[in-house]
Amino acid sequence: MTTETIGFAAVGIVLIVLGFLTWKKQTVAFLHSYHYKKVKEEEIPEYTKQMGIGQIIIGAAFCLTALLRILSKRTASWIVFVAGLAAGLVFILKAQSKHNGSLF
Repeated sequence: MTTETIGFAAVGIVLIVLGFLTWKKQTVAFLHSYHYKKVKEEEIPEYTKQMGIGQIIIGAAFCLTALLRILSKRTASWIVFVAGLAAGLVFILKAQSKHNGSLF
């Protein structure tokens, strides 16, 4: 197991925990204030849910990539990483645009 693999797993776990806290505890403190300053109070539950799920998807991509690197040592694991990262970012960017009115 390489340092890279351990790093990927650690980042993945942190993102999953932050995503869970953002979603379930409706914690916007993990986000930059300019990302949520225009979000209406009544939209915060849906906004934090979507942002949290996006973070969890990205974290899962990190963890799954680390696991695949341990099991197979193939570069195909990077396909999983890129796909998961893209899916999570799309989820986050859609939530950001919908609830904040813009990406920033």
